[in-house]
Amino acid sequence: MPLSVEHFTLSDYQSNCYVVRTDDAASEAAVIDPGGDPRALLAALAQRGVEVSGILVTHTDIDHVEGVAALAAASGAEVWAPAGEIEALRSGRTRTGTPFTAHEPEHTVTAGDEIVVAGVAFEVVDIPGHSSGHVAFAVGGTIFSGDLLFAGSVGRVDLPGGDWATLLDSVNRLIAHFGRDAVVYPGHGPKTTLGQELDTNPFLGELRSAAQ
Repeated sequence: MPLSVEHFTLSDYQSNCYVVRTDDAASEAAVIDPGGDPRALLAALAQRGVEVSGILVTHTDIDHVEGVAALAAASGAEVWAPAGEIEALRSGRTRTGTPFTAHEPEHTVTAGDEIVVAGVAFEVVDIPGHSSGHVAFAVGGTIFSGDLLFAGSVGRVDLPGGDWATLLDSVNRLIAHFGRDAVVYPGHGPKTTLGQELDTNPFLGELRSAAQ
């Protein structure tokens, strides 16, 4: 189905917050990873007559969740968060101890779940490696990957819950499941494809060698 994807930068960390709708004319949207003050986002959506119907969280680092509570309060939207990282959101403290405004999510998600938000059907995929409970949200061949994989890079693994071998395995499973042509909307930087990263990403040399 057609999909409208817009990105906003809400935090000083230059993290991507995505607004996903069934098409450009849809009046409801799902918001993925509001990592900072959501007022500019809400103003832009209000100008277009678009309401936030749900908030999706890929993982609970500060630059992906700092705006969750404020956006939920302002919009009345429910929150879907990964079951493996739910305590961070509830406690308002990241894995490194950074405080943020806590929020009790209405829904938890894990691998294999299918959720419908703003008329968009998302498949939930577990992708640990950058963090232990990290998930991706996929719509057909479009993947919102959080901080697992970027254009030309990958997520850091030196924080609690990070693991290099696990991260590579998660990337490899995405390729096996979705194929090379799948479009990746990452947590930072421009969009890319799984095939482009497998072919050129300097951090995925092990996967390239295995695929040859």
